[in-house]
Amino acid sequence: MMLRRGFILFLPRLVGLLVVACCSMSIVYMLACTPKGDNQQLALPRVHSPTAKEGYEAILQEREEQHRNYIISLKKQIAQLKAELQGRTEQLKNMQNQYPDSLDIQLDHSKPEKAQANLLAFLRSQVDKAEVHSGVKLSTEYAAVPFESFTLQKVYQLETGLTRHPEEKPVRKDKRDELIEVIELAVGSLNKPDGVSKAKPHVYTASDFVEGIYRTEKNKGTLYELTFKGDAKHQFKKIVLFRPFGPVMKVKNENVNMADTLINVIVPLAKRASKFRQFMQNFREVGIQQDGRIHLTVVYFGKEQMNEVKSILENTSKSANFKNFTFIQLNEEFSRGKGLDVGARFWKGNNVVLFFCDVDIYFTAEFLNSCRLNTQPGKKVFYPVLFSQYNPSIIYGDHDSIPSLEQQLIIKKETGFWRDFGFGMTCQYRSDFINIGGFDLDIKGWGGEDVHLYRKYLHSNLMVIRTPVRGLFHLWHEKQCLDELTPEQYKMCMQSKAMNEASHGQLGMLIFKQEIETHLHRQKLSSKKT
Repeated sequence: MMLRRGFILFLPRLVGLLVVACCSMSIVYMLACTPKGDNQQLALPRVHSPTAKEGYEAILQEREEQHRNYIISLKKQIAQLKAELQGRTEQLKNMQNQYPDSLDIQLDHSKPEKAQANLLAFLRSQVDKAEVHSGVKLSTEYAAVPFESFTLQKVYQLETGLTRHPEEKPVRKDKRDELIEVIELAVGSLNKPDGVSKAKPHVYTASDFVEGIYRTEKNKGTLYELTFKGDAKHQFKKIVLFRPFGPVMKVKNENVNMADTLINVIVPLAKRASKFRQFMQNFREVGIQQDGRIHLTVVYFGKEQMNEVKSILENTSKSANFKNFTFIQLNEEFSRGKGLDVGARFWKGNNVVLFFCDVDIYFTAEFLNSCRLNTQPGKKVFYPVLFSQYNPSIIYGDHDSIPSLEQQLIIKKETGFWRDFGFGMTCQYRSDFINIGGFDLDIKGWGGEDVHLYRKYLHSNLMVIRTPVRGLFHLWHEKQCLDELTPEQYKMCMQSKAMNEASHGQLGMLIFKQEIETHLHRQKLSSKKT
């Protein structure tokens, strides 16, 4: 009984000893199995070993080294992230400087002082970005923006514009006013007292101006360098001015629905049935099949080839199920202005976009959309600059090598030119055409009526949109200048004929063809001798 009682009293102690033993063994096992590195394990020194203390110190030192390396690695990563963040911040600042927030620059009536300060800062940044104080690296010679020079009377220009004159009096009012303003500002700056010199200052006037140069960078501004006579011989005064361009500002944001906007294409015609057949092929593919919001009005003069023209029109109507056309016949001498005027006034429907066209014109669906988008009743008329095709026989040489018409219609300097002296192809709403007074019906034959109408629009309050378009082509055809034309009309016709044939270089090759062939013949003889 006493043994049993003693065993019961000893049992908790035994259990406690076993628990302590198990815990001790677990700790020893964990220490023995602790990894030394990525693939190695640290051996646990035995407790009674004389090197136990050194072993534990070695383990602690190894662990400390591992943590130190880990911390160094983290610091490197943090440094890399900081550098990348700083780089991104600099890029963002540069972008903000280059494209500042228009909301900050626009005149905010609630904070006018801040808006004015932002605008001044932006204008100063434009001066810094332009080539005013120093040059910039350019990739090729084509990237250089050339200067143009001017005096009090003349402007010497590389971009000759419509006049084609390399030097001229500044015809455009905006250019004339700009140069006058710059000279006056420079004179005022020269006559401003400097507060240092006590001598009687020289009073400068515009007659002291010698010459100036200027150039415009579209996204920065216009730089002017003006030279004036100095106080003595061989001495000059130089003034540098810069007109910075302001920031881009949103003016309008609107949806434009052209789904129901009809275009009435008006074509005056006399004879030329084969050209009309080619025109109707283009009209069918683009106007009827691709666009579908189009009407055709043909005003025909005389009776010769009239039945053939009507047959072409009726066949197209039947095959394409197209009913939106009008045929008007006039028994009188051909007059383009009269034909277009009659066709425009004949329309009895709602206000419609009128596209004054010729039979030797090729247009695309993109152009028809441009015609709609650039016209607005009472506000805008559209005068596109079309691309005029050179004589294919000269461009491509042998007749058999001439490609199809669609392949010929490429906008390159070897294939044609922008017809910026022509104003015959135009889009406007009928209401604007009627209100402006239409064409001058006293003009007969070729030329003159389109310029007269163009000037009417320029003298009105309507905005004239004049721009080159990629989807409108004048097809080459041999031009006949009739004897019954007035001297001025005949001269205009001959100038147009000369420009239509080929480029300057191509015409030069024709003129010097004999010399070129002679040179080639000599080269062949020389090669045979050697």
